[in-house]
Amino acid sequence: MSPVVVWSIIFVLLMALAYYITRMSGKDRDKDGNLHDTGMAILEFGRAFPNEAIRSLHVTANGEAIFVRLHDNKAGFMRSHRNHYACFLIEPGRVRVTPLPNAKGFTVEFLDASTQNGTYLFSTEKEAAEVALWLLDNYVSVADRDLEEKPRPPTGDISPDQAN
Repeated sequence: MSPVVVWSIIFVLLMALAYYITRMSGKDRDKDGNLHDTGMAILEFGRAFPNEAIRSLHVTANGEAIFVRLHDNKAGFMRSHRNHYACFLIEPGRVRVTPLPNAKGFTVEFLDASTQNGTYLFSTEKEAAEVALWLLDNYVSVADRDLEEKPRPPTGDISPDQAN
């Protein structure tokens, strides 16, 4: 076999390999080139907040944002920026949620990260309701939770000493 034929075959095989690799690497991207990989999102969130344990993730319908429920009932938020995710912990009392006429979504205002404000739609109403419940639970401030957990003193005319 002549060297020209061998090099031609090698060149064609390399071109086929390059085409295959580029097709496989773009498989998880949408038409705008954004990455929608929840595995990568978990790794990015773990890198940003190594002491937070993830309980569950909910991705918006367009894949642009991921709401994260953490193990200690806190919440997190991730927004896709092409090749990486911006990760935030949502502090209690620092988010406002407004319902939409469409039950599959809501509008969120982050008081600590106004660049992440927006309207988020989910694929199902159940998923949107679950995320809204997380945010509402996270919406209650720490001071309000302390008041709820403290036992209230008895009211009325009977003091604790008289009750015995």
